[in-house]
Amino acid sequence: MTKVSWFAAGCLSAAFLWAGTAAAQGLSPDQRLLREIYQELVEINTTDSAGNCTQAVQAMAARLKAAGFPDPDVRIIVPSGNPKKGNLVARLHGTGEKRPLLLLAHVDVVEAKREDWTRDPFKLIEENGFFYARGSSDDKAMAAVFVEQLIRLKREGFRPNRDIVLALTSDEELGGSSEYNGVEHLLRANRTLIDAELALNEGGGGRIGADGKYERLSIQVSEKIYQDFRLQITNPGGHSSVPKPDNAIYRMSEALARIGKFEFPAKLNDGTRVFFERTARVSSGQMAADMKAILSEPPDARALERLSANPEMNAQLRTTCVATLIDGGHALNALPQRVRATLNCRILPGESVAAVEQTLTRVIADDGIAIAPITHTTASPPSPLDDDIMKSVESIGASMFPGVPVIPVMSAGGTDGRFLNNAGIRTYGVSGMFNLADSGSHGLNERFRVAALYEGQEFLYRLTKMLASSGAASNRP
Repeated sequence: MTKVSWFAAGCLSAAFLWAGTAAAQGLSPDQRLLREIYQELVEINTTDSAGNCTQAVQAMAARLKAAGFPDPDVRIIVPSGNPKKGNLVARLHGTGEKRPLLLLAHVDVVEAKREDWTRDPFKLIEENGFFYARGSSDDKAMAAVFVEQLIRLKREGFRPNRDIVLALTSDEELGGSSEYNGVEHLLRANRTLIDAELALNEGGGGRIGADGKYERLSIQVSEKIYQDFRLQITNPGGHSSVPKPDNAIYRMSEALARIGKFEFPAKLNDGTRVFFERTARVSSGQMAADMKAILSEPPDARALERLSANPEMNAQLRTTCVATLIDGGHALNALPQRVRATLNCRILPGESVAAVEQTLTRVIADDGIAIAPITHTTASPPSPLDDDIMKSVESIGASMFPGVPVIPVMSAGGTDGRFLNNAGIRTYGVSGMFNLADSGSHGLNERFRVAALYEGQEFLYRLTKMLASSGAASNRP
């Protein structure tokens, strides 16, 4: 990218930073409304332990109804068995020429303990260009933008050529361990409410370099499969004064060490191939050369080795499994009778859970250690790089962030997009929000750039209108 392009992008970013004043002074009416919605949503606790997602979606439903949406077009869907796991589905009617566009965001958040945080995690605090709160980035920024967006389009009298459907859902953060996942529930019990041709979801965004420059605008087109495995070894144990060579802790440690040294084979799919092609164009030196070299057939082995040493690149190249929990022993003065360990695997699209389990069994090489999957998982195909989404994102990106490339990515984590893709609703993670890599999402003191909220507001507003109007770039009927 040229210095001129970086300067243009930097100037645009600076132009948005004025919006981050503590009292929200100088904001446009649409930005002020967004900030109000964002604050209300963030300050409703929606953790699994003590929160209430139904309260959050009811608050958003009230705003939509106050803006003129009739009751039949604003539905609260609560699964039987848990009144706190409600979901919102709202609809802005179009002409019906095309199947609907779905806007998806989850309102549940990861746990946050007040005693661990510098600030109250459920109070929106604005300091030094950042919003601090649990959910400030994941995923209440996008949820708030979508609510404000629907209100604005309703006020403007926008008449799209397809319905625009908003779904705010519960239990995304619990992954496969929840029986109340909102998207699964809606697809199972209320499919017609959220049926769509395509969907916009979390998972994409902007990358900012260490120097503060905008490096790339990502669009998520695929995601890895989330799967946990439990390893367990049992032993008769005995008195610790008489150690034995088959100590269960040592055997488990040796097995985990073998897994830690093992690498699954590198594989490229359509999305990651484009990721490396485009990222190479805006990289330099050895990194750029290695990205180009792995695109050859066969890929250059030395280049693969160097890229694999970079955790972010490695996650794009292969399935990964890592030990995350271990538990063993029962007394200070006794040999361990049982040791358990948990492996968290992120599996490439197209690879099976069973095949990964077989590989782990071979690598562990200890018949005394049992391995079994825990939680259920959902695999889904990648979304196609179709013109309607790619050209639209590239067009708006070029207008708002000159010189910043649009790069498809495969998410190493998981989203609810996997359920939609399996239901035939092609889903893309895209937000236009440039946040920092160390945002604290899922961790302590989560923060979100003030500028990113308003940039995302404008980006998603333009993208929604483009995809939902007859002027949208498309190669589909």
